[in-house]
Amino acid sequence: MTSKSASFDELDRKIVAALVANARTSFTEIGAAIGLSATAVKRRVDRMRETDIITGFTTTVRPAALGWRTEAYVEVYCDGAAPPRRIAEVVRNHPEIMAAMTVTGGADALLHVRATDVEHFENVLERIRAEPFVRKTISYMVLSHLLTNSPEAGAGLAAPPGAAE
Repeated sequence: MTSKSASFDELDRKIVAALVANARTSFTEIGAAIGLSATAVKRRVDRMRETDIITGFTTTVRPAALGWRTEAYVEVYCDGAAPPRRIAEVVRNHPEIMAAMTVTGGADALLHVRATDVEHFENVLERIRAEPFVRKTISYMVLSHLLTNSPEAGAGLAAPPGAAE
């Protein structure tokens, strides 16, 4: 985050809500809905981008349309205290890992993994387990999504390695 302090008021909240609902909404449409000019909306969006309130704009896609048909969550248990930066270095080398976070509880980290199929997932899991600090993993395959209300759901997905274009 930048060092600039920024106020965040109700109009900013409305602008952010409109952009989360549809990032392609024009500044004119947003302004008409909240009582500002398109120029005023743009100024506010620019300020929110400069102060890292808005960090980017994404496209949401259906993962299966890109060949990602298998999804799992993997608990990672490390030998000793593997520092989060070391875990982060490792997961960056696996394009199949969509998200990784350190967690409380028994596991040291939780990984969100997408793969083309179960065989591909097994290969990813073997690569994760081959890391010298990984003691064990526990995997949970996703069968179906019951609720997905995150604006980031599916954001940032690229076609899987070797997928036909």
